[in-house]
Amino acid sequence: MAKRFLALAPRFFSLSVVGLALAPLAAQSAGNAVSGRARAIHDSAIVIDTHADTPQRFLDGNFDLGTTDPNDAGHVSLAKARAGNLGAEFFSIWVEPETNQGHFAKRTFDLIDSVYQQAARHPDRMMMAFSVADIERAHREKKLAALMGIEGGHSIENDLGLLRDYYRLGVRYMTLTWSNSNPWADSSGDADDPKVEHHGGLTEFGKQVVAEMNRLGMIVDISHVSDKTFWDAIAVTKAPLIASHSSARALVDAPRNMTDEMLRAVGKNGGVVDVNFFSGFDDQNFWNQDQGLKQAEDKAVNEYFEKLKSEGKTPTYLDEERVEREFMAKIPRPPFKVLLDHIDHVAKVAGVDHVGLGSDFDGVSGATPEGMDSAADLPKITQGLLDRGYSAEDIGKILGGNVLRVFREVEEVSKKMRSERSLAEANPPSTWFLPERAP
Repeated sequence: MAKRFLALAPRFFSLSVVGLALAPLAAQSAGNAVSGRARAIHDSAIVIDTHADTPQRFLDGNFDLGTTDPNDAGHVSLAKARAGNLGAEFFSIWVEPETNQGHFAKRTFDLIDSVYQQAARHPDRMMMAFSVADIERAHREKKLAALMGIEGGHSIENDLGLLRDYYRLGVRYMTLTWSNSNPWADSSGDADDPKVEHHGGLTEFGKQVVAEMNRLGMIVDISHVSDKTFWDAIAVTKAPLIASHSSARALVDAPRNMTDEMLRAVGKNGGVVDVNFFSGFDDQNFWNQDQGLKQAEDKAVNEYFEKLKSEGKTPTYLDEERVEREFMAKIPRPPFKVLLDHIDHVAKVAGVDHVGLGSDFDGVSGATPEGMDSAADLPKITQGLLDRGYSAEDIGKILGGNVLRVFREVEEVSKKMRSERSLAEANPPSTWFLPERAP
């Protein structure tokens, strides 16, 4: 499945009208029966979303996160984040592998820069964040904490030096694969494609990547990976890992979703499964219809591309997404409860300490359950969990507390590994008493 996001023409407005934008968003939530108690619980939490594809809009659509355009169809803006008390967003640094062959790193750097540009443009309402302490500081200052996660290990171009460069620039997680297998890890997206070379999970270099991520303090993300890659990563990692945007396969039989055995393994690892909001991963009927339309969708994309080429234009992924969005609109949206069902399932199987939110906002062509139209609607999750009997403490964990815990533990593992390495380098093993090697 391809990424799904919308590139919209940018519209710029004065910051003085932000309040006007927030008012209807807040009213929208109020109109969907979010109680005062639910709102109080929600607003007391540091709400963290571990996956939004908005950087594609930053870079290719010249989108301004500070927009107050009431007609903006995107999921994430500063106004929508404020209305939904979104405290921290991991912006996805996703490089489309087909159109960026030969320059994965350049596209990665450009996307990273696009996030920094947004933070520089709105220093009063958002800030770059690289640690748990930064997220907590942004919360105190009532700013959106902007973090970054690379989606797809092909971005490192088989180079640990590049991995370290990305960490230095602020990347704090990496999804080992996207829907494409790379030279060191298998993906769930092409597992049945005989034309793709597979490795049976992680290669030895892939295991080195995980080890270096642990040392750096970069969270290992296993969304998108094949089942075998998942089990290899679980076996190798020394730190808790996450699934930044995955749902439960027991509820929707999609390869991208996680089996109950995997959910329990993440719980045992101490990690977190951040539930995806995409209707296709949360509702079996939507998934089945989406798959049924795939052949017609691919044909429509190819025809549109040929038309663009005949006009002397170079087709881009954004052109493909426009077609995808039309096909998604043909499928009825599932009810809001399907999203809650997946959160509830992960909480029951992995444990309430091991579930979080990984929306995939701005990456699903508008295909989210009814009532989940943007970040402004996040309080509805709190209401839904409250209605299902979850305590305020457990809701706080799901909204962001669990991700903060994992991030903090990843930082601690990194600190320990760096210390051990420094100690080893300062005290190399002595060869003074080793016997001479026989000729």
